[in-house]
Amino acid sequence: MAGRAGETVVTKRLVENLQTDLRGLSNESKRKFPPVKEAAEAGILKIRTIAARNKNILPALVACSGEILQPFLLGCDTKNLKIVQLCLGSVQRLITHEALSVGAASNVINMLWNLMEGGIEDLKVLQTAVVILTSNTIVRGPALARAIVVCFRLHFSKDNTTSNTASAIVQQVISIVMERVLAEDDANADGAESDVDLEKLKSSSTSSKAAPKSLRPCATDAYLLFQDLCYLLNGDHPYWLSGMTEMTRTFGLELLESVLNSFPQIFLRHKEFSFLLKERVCPLVIKLFSPSIKHRQGIVAPSPPTSPEKPSFPISMRLLRVVSVLINKYYTLLVTECEIFLSLLVKFMESDKCMWQRILALEVMYKLCSQAKLLRCFCQSYDMKPHSTKIFANIVNALGSFIQSLFVNPVVERQSSLISDKQGKEMGSTSSMQAVNNLGGSSVTPHTAFSYKGVWIPLLPVSYSKPVFLEMLDKADAPLIPEGYAISVAFASLLDVVKGVTTIVTQEMQGEERRLRNQARDRELHVVNSETKEKESTEEKEEDTNSFLLQVDEGLRLLWEEIVNSSWCGVLAALTLLLDACEPFWSMYLRSAIAHTDSMEESATESILKSQELYASLCGKLGLTVPRDAFVTSLCKASLPPHYALTVLNIAAPQTPSNQPRGHMRSHSRDNFLQGSQGAEGGSNETDGRNQVVAVGTPLATVVGTQQGPVMLTAKNIQCMRAILSLAHCHGSILGTAWHLVLTTLQHLVWILGLKPAAGGSLKVGSAAEAPNTVITTAVMAELPVLSAMLSRLFESSQYLDDVALHHLIDALCKLSTEAMDMAFSNREPSLFAVAKLLETGLVNMSRMEVLWRPVTAHLLEVCSHPHVRMRGWGAEAVTALVKASLGFKHEPPVHQNLRLQTLLLGPLQELSSIPHADIRQKQLECVHQLLSSNGETMVHGWPLVLGVIGAVTEDQGESLIRTAFQSLQLVVTDFLPIMPCYCLQISVTTAAKFGLQQEELNISLTAVGLLWNISDYLYQNRDKIREGLEKESQDIEAQPEGCEQPVPPFDALWLTLYSRLADLCVDPRPAVRKSGGQTLFSTISAHGALLKLSTWQIVLWQVLFPLLDKVKKLSGTAGQDKVEGVVSGNILIHHSRDTAEKQWAETKVLTLAGVARVFNTWRHALLALGDFPRAWALLLEHIEASSLSQSSEVSLAALKSFQEILQIQPAKMPKSLKSSNQVATGLANDLPIPGDEQIKRNNHKDSVQDHKKQVNGATATPSSTSNKDTFDDTAMWAIAWRVWHSIGITSTTPPSSRTANSLPTQPFLTALVQIFPPLFDHIKPRFIAADLQKLCTVLQCAVSVPVQADVSVFIIPSLSDSDLTPLQEAVLHCLYVVQQAIGGASESMQSMYPAVFDQLLTFVTYSCQAPSFGQIETKVVTKASSKQFDRAIFEWKVPMLRKQQTTEKWDNYRGNTQSDWVSMNYVPFAEKALEMTTALYKTTASHPQVVRLHVLQNILKVLQLPLGLKYACPSPTTWKLAISSLLEILPVGLPVARQPSTASHFTDMWLDLAAAFELFLFSDHPAPTSTSVEEQQRVEAIDVQVVQMVRQTILPHSTNTPELFTARIMTLLNRGSIHSANTASFLDVDNRQLREEFAKSCFETLLQFSFIAHDLSKMTDEGGLTKMALSALLQRCQEVLQKYVEDERLSGKCPLPRSRMAEMSFVLQAITTLIHSLKKANSGNVDHATWSQVIDLYPYLVDCTTCTSSQVCNALKEALSQYQDLLVAPVTRLLNGT
Repeated sequence: MAGRAGETVVTKRLVENLQTDLRGLSNESKRKFPPVKEAAEAGILKIRTIAARNKNILPALVACSGEILQPFLLGCDTKNLKIVQLCLGSVQRLITHEALSVGAASNVINMLWNLMEGGIEDLKVLQTAVVILTSNTIVRGPALARAIVVCFRLHFSKDNTTSNTASAIVQQVISIVMERVLAEDDANADGAESDVDLEKLKSSSTSSKAAPKSLRPCATDAYLLFQDLCYLLNGDHPYWLSGMTEMTRTFGLELLESVLNSFPQIFLRHKEFSFLLKERVCPLVIKLFSPSIKHRQGIVAPSPPTSPEKPSFPISMRLLRVVSVLINKYYTLLVTECEIFLSLLVKFMESDKCMWQRILALEVMYKLCSQAKLLRCFCQSYDMKPHSTKIFANIVNALGSFIQSLFVNPVVERQSSLISDKQGKEMGSTSSMQAVNNLGGSSVTPHTAFSYKGVWIPLLPVSYSKPVFLEMLDKADAPLIPEGYAISVAFASLLDVVKGVTTIVTQEMQGEERRLRNQARDRELHVVNSETKEKESTEEKEEDTNSFLLQVDEGLRLLWEEIVNSSWCGVLAALTLLLDACEPFWSMYLRSAIAHTDSMEESATESILKSQELYASLCGKLGLTVPRDAFVTSLCKASLPPHYALTVLNIAAPQTPSNQPRGHMRSHSRDNFLQGSQGAEGGSNETDGRNQVVAVGTPLATVVGTQQGPVMLTAKNIQCMRAILSLAHCHGSILGTAWHLVLTTLQHLVWILGLKPAAGGSLKVGSAAEAPNTVITTAVMAELPVLSAMLSRLFESSQYLDDVALHHLIDALCKLSTEAMDMAFSNREPSLFAVAKLLETGLVNMSRMEVLWRPVTAHLLEVCSHPHVRMRGWGAEAVTALVKASLGFKHEPPVHQNLRLQTLLLGPLQELSSIPHADIRQKQLECVHQLLSSNGETMVHGWPLVLGVIGAVTEDQGESLIRTAFQSLQLVVTDFLPIMPCYCLQISVTTAAKFGLQQEELNISLTAVGLLWNISDYLYQNRDKIREGLEKESQDIEAQPEGCEQPVPPFDALWLTLYSRLADLCVDPRPAVRKSGGQTLFSTISAHGALLKLSTWQIVLWQVLFPLLDKVKKLSGTAGQDKVEGVVSGNILIHHSRDTAEKQWAETKVLTLAGVARVFNTWRHALLALGDFPRAWALLLEHIEASSLSQSSEVSLAALKSFQEILQIQPAKMPKSLKSSNQVATGLANDLPIPGDEQIKRNNHKDSVQDHKKQVNGATATPSSTSNKDTFDDTAMWAIAWRVWHSIGITSTTPPSSRTANSLPTQPFLTALVQIFPPLFDHIKPRFIAADLQKLCTVLQCAVSVPVQADVSVFIIPSLSDSDLTPLQEAVLHCLYVVQQAIGGASESMQSMYPAVFDQLLTFVTYSCQAPSFGQIETKVVTKASSKQFDRAIFEWKVPMLRKQQTTEKWDNYRGNTQSDWVSMNYVPFAEKALEMTTALYKTTASHPQVVRLHVLQNILKVLQLPLGLKYACPSPTTWKLAISSLLEILPVGLPVARQPSTASHFTDMWLDLAAAFELFLFSDHPAPTSTSVEEQQRVEAIDVQVVQMVRQTILPHSTNTPELFTARIMTLLNRGSIHSANTASFLDVDNRQLREEFAKSCFETLLQFSFIAHDLSKMTDEGGLTKMALSALLQRCQEVLQKYVEDERLSGKCPLPRSRMAEMSFVLQAITTLIHSLKKANSGNVDHATWSQVIDLYPYLVDCTTCTSSQVCNALKEALSQYQDLLVAPVTRLLNGT
């Protein structure tokens, strides 16, 4: 609805406009043209009527269009411009709205014809004609022809505007006519074209020019139009376009080209039109070409300029445009005609033609060459035919000839240009010349130029889509040709030929490959049998290029070969010439080659090189070896300097390009050397870019010959080298035998550039020292890494080559390497290029080992044997690198599953062992090490080989090889034992031991011992698997170790091998190796001995351990005592304790003995089960005893430790499974139990100890009988141990007879000796008797009395303030404690040894005050007691157990001028600990009969008197404190026993010793030092008070049961103590530190308590009288003190008395207070009158003291006076009581 509404609006507007136009026409014509006015008014009326009567106005208007159009036609006939313009506008409006009928349209055409002939409004006429023809198709047939003629005739108008407009409209109208045909064909697309008989067409065309009746209307018009165009061009009269008066050939050719170019569909679809092409167009073109073909360019006799035969540039140019269209669009229709055209083009390019003709033909050829499919058609249609012209070959050759002619005869081009210029001037075509000049000036600065034989031609940018001269349609004369344009178009055409040929052949080959693959895939889908399928797939993989070509259709293959064969000669010749002439700008090359930036135009050199590369590749793909090798040779020749290339490539020498000398010249070089060479070699002032030298190097020596002097490379050489690399990289599969040529060239280039092989086969820039004569510019130096990378990528790409191509590559490399080896034989520096690239090729082709491995490695092994160092070094590098890479590659199946492949890969490595050169062996061993590091897990079948290579190193081959081989062995043992076959384990052990025994490197020997330990650990952890494996492979391992007489299981034999090798290491000449070997041997046996059978243990014992002990004993005995150097092999510093061989062997002896002892202890279960164990035990103890008595303290101490360790052995019953002899064999098959912590019971029996020799003889005489018993008697075994211990102890601790000694037993030795006894005592306890105790005590007392050397005493002897015991002292006391404990729980007979224990302990107690002596050895003693004090004490106390010794110096000064060599130990802590033990033991055994009978308590008191009497004179203050403390603990336990009537007789003499002890302690002759603090005095006083309290509570209450003499001695002590503090000579000099107030008070109270309270005066004994006298003296003493104090205070005045006087006064007053208080408490009968009188007499003195100012005294005085209260209150009462 919207559409209809729109149409209605448009129609109404049309009606309105028509009415308006008619009214305007009426107004304009009403005066001069009344008919027109009337017609206009009638038209208005008609339109109104139509609008009023019809709904669809437009169809009604069309029907009446003749009547409506009539006024406008009449108006045009008036020829009035205004009316004509108005009428034409209205007519155009009707045409635009399609409101005309066919008749009306014909009237319009007639009107336009009339206007055209009248010359009125030409432009309006043209416009109206275009509108009527483009609006619809109502104009057809003659009317259409009439309209076209109108346009043609206006084209030839004299008005340029009209002419140009008509020209465009003519072309548009012709296109409209042809487009109608296309539209008509589209409308009838479903209908088939009517068949046309060509013969009828030919016959009809000769008789009639009418169109064939088979054409449709629009096609008929187009046919007639195109036919008339041909007639007009041929100079004939038109048939359909009647009225044509003239037609130019240029315009006609343009129209012809336009139709042919724009509407090829019409000619290809309609045979009628095709007929016109063949019969009209082609003959016409050939006819028009005749002047150009006949014309010859000549300089000597040129043709006259007015000759009609001379070619015309406009016509020739347009003809060639038509030819180009015919060939491009209609080649399939005009095969024969195109052959003619192409031949004409080739002729046009000949040198005898005008240059503009050649250029035009070249531009057409350029367009043709850019179409690859067209070139293929040329070759297929012409070159493939037997008798046909070789069009394609002629085209390529013509291009080459054209290019060559530009260089060979450049004058022709220049003169041709000059002639064209002259003609242009004569003709006055200024505008044309300007256009040509602009064309030439568009490339003033070209990118590239060609220079050859002195001819320099620039290269301009061109494009086939925009040809220059073919587009000069406005030019009437040939323009000036820019310099370089011809070579540019020819060069571009040549490149397009190369590109087209390679593209079309390559694409078709790829298409065929896809087709063949699809066919193969389809066949596979129908294959049922899997085997057949696998076979076909395998065959398909093995297809190569030749097989592919055989499968391709033969016709297609022949076509490809013909294309190449027809073109390669011309292409190669042209490209070679251009490459030689090409002059690249080095700056642009750097941008593209180094920085990889794309420039606007590709470098000409790169294009040439790329073209040659493509052609060589194409030839190789087609199997054309000759052209392939020709292109490769050309590239190789271009990459090398000319004369150098002749020598290297062995090609013919070219002629000298010019007579002038040409050197390597560079205009902007920063290389002084190159600048100098420029002046020396070339004298030309022009810069030759081709010869721009960028590198200078030395030539490589070759077999053919060597160029003398330096070799110079230009930028082009480097560029060509890149091209060769690209060719080989991208197309290596087609090179075949040309590989040798390519690689030879690359080798020489690499050598000249100074690139040297690096790791992996890559190349790097060599150092200045490696290439001193090489000079390289900075730009090339930056590019060398790029070239090296390209070389590497080249050989990396070999992995994509097929097997045949890979073999070609390898053969070429091997040939190059052989040539290098030949040169190296003559002492020339060889090139390592081939070896390095063989390595690189092998590394990237790991997946095809079986293809390349044998030829590559065989050649490399030859290289390894070469005498030249670098040559063979790189050969070894290549072999080892390939072996490493091949084993690391993931093969299918894997290497460890493929025995054959692994043998193949490891074969070259093994063959290197036969090469004697040390550097080769070094690389071989390094390779083995790296293989183990990276791929050891895959080496399942190669372990014997690897271990053989490792173990083949001998000491004479040097330390470096040994170290490298050992690193590999370390890896084997550390990481690869689990994957190694079991039979290889013994090889590993032997190899490791071999490295341990080598003498070159100590560290390696030590580490080898560690490896043996690792192997043993592995054997233990994998025992089950290894045992099973060895049983299967028993034939591959030694059946028996050396010296074995009985059969040994394979697994045990492996262990015995390990132990034997370790035992060999234990007697190595080097101490460190012996130590490490011994530690490893015994650790291994201790840790893994459970794996051995019982019979194997006997072999270990008698063939490994004891022989080792004997060897060590022998070698240590013969070791020298001379000092060795401070530094030995291995740079190990030697300590002074190891500076002689004897000392070093002593360490070995220690280690060996300790190890054997540890084995005995750890594997006691196994050893005890052996029948000859007693013999082994006795033999071991003999070694221990001999070592213990060695002069070496280290050996002796270690022997004792070994003794101690074997004491842990406990005999056990043999397992029941081993009881019978028949079951012994069964036991051999079972592993021994792993040692645990369980203890086996020992038989407790009390057999007597037999003689040691008898026990040994008995044990060794009958081993067989002993082994048959279920158990064996261990009495003899432990008796031997006790005898050995006692023998060691007595021998080592016996004092020397002289006063000096060189050596005495050390403290560690004695400590170890003593510490052995407790565990030994556990075994001999049941048989331990008093005599044994006496032996023990003798050893202990002698051991503890041994002094130490003065030099080491500072580090051993504790200080006096140190309470810690030395280990020896602690061990001695522990021994007594162990015996004591055993006695306590033993029988009565053993308990009789208590007194002996006490005696020994008390002897040790005396050491607290006096150190014991050791024979007559002079020693210094640590003590504080003076000799006189000690002598007096000894004399008074008469202690027989103490020995007198003079000590003249204190400990602090024992290093005096008379220093002794020996120093006694600090025995204070030891003695105190003994005293504590004595106290504790006595407290538990005080009532024991033996203790009572042998006066143990009295002995204790006698011993304690010494420290109690010395008190502060004791070496340590803790001694007397511990003594009094022990006394206070012992007395409460011992005194009750002593007071018992049954035992009193044994304690008679004890009481006096007790009293003497009290007196010596309470009233010691050694007062406290003046530095004693008050607090310390108070603590000491408290101890004194504690003693008094003990007397008060424990002794005095039982005085009736004690001797009276003892009681009197006690009371005397109390009396003395009560007045002791006041007994001072002068009150002015009283020292308050000597006052013991609390002690005196306690004594005084004790006296009062036992004197007055408990007894009556009448019943008082002498003791009571003694007390009264003491009281009287005490009161008198108090009175004197009071009187003296009062006098002194009066005399002192205001000056106070000393503090000590005040303290004394205070104490006296307190004593008075206490005394009065006690007297008042006593019974009245117990205090006599005289005593009270003395008390009362004190009162006045007390009153005198009230003037004292001291608060302390006043307080005490107050207390004293207050006690007189009772006496003052009732004196009478007290008198009465007294009477």
